Amino acid sequence: MIKTICLASNSPRRRELIKHLNRPFTTFSVDIEETSSSKEPAQFVREVAGEKADAVLETRDIGEEEAVITADTCVSVGGEILGKPRDRAEGFEMLRKLSGRTHKVATGVVVLAKKDGQVKRYCLCEVTDVTVAELSDDEIDAYLDVGEYADKAGAYAIQGVFSRHITGINGDYNNVVGFPVAAVYELLKKIDT
Repeated sequence: MIKTICLASNSPRRRELIKHLNRPFTTFSVDIEETSSSKEPAQFVREVAGEKADAVLETRDIGEEEAVITADTCVSVGGEILGKPRDRAEGFEMLRKLSGRTHKVATGVVVLAKKDGQVKRYCLCEVTDVTVAELSDDEIDAYLDVGEYADKAGAYAIQGVFSRHITGINGDYNNVVGFPVAAVYELLKKIDT
């Protein structure tokens, strides 16, 4: 039975969302180079979340009654994966690509938990479609001035000022924020049985 969750993430959004699982939790961070050879978004985030899980296993043991969770989120549009922008100019280009289009947000999650004395790896991937209104250059610049784009896949935060530009969403909203709470909750229930 899992009694404690350890979230291996620096993301303040994930740290806020994990509270909705209504279980005791702690957080810590693992720093890796977030790369994948895959150009397919779901596979990309699965691989990166898996690399984070590998880094966890190199640095700590998994307790008998705990689960360690790693996650990665990416945005993709027109077959191109958009990571976190390096600067404002790259953020502008990303938002220009999302303007007037539907894109995908994929989050890969790995849960490490002990069963019968062995560490087991459980994986999931959630994909949500998000539609963005047509954006003028002035609207993009105004959004970039807010500063939310930094450290966000696809250069936007759906839970912030950018929400005024979202015209449709098909799937899990929390997944777009960075942590698919419902899917993780269901996975933890299965692990507990």
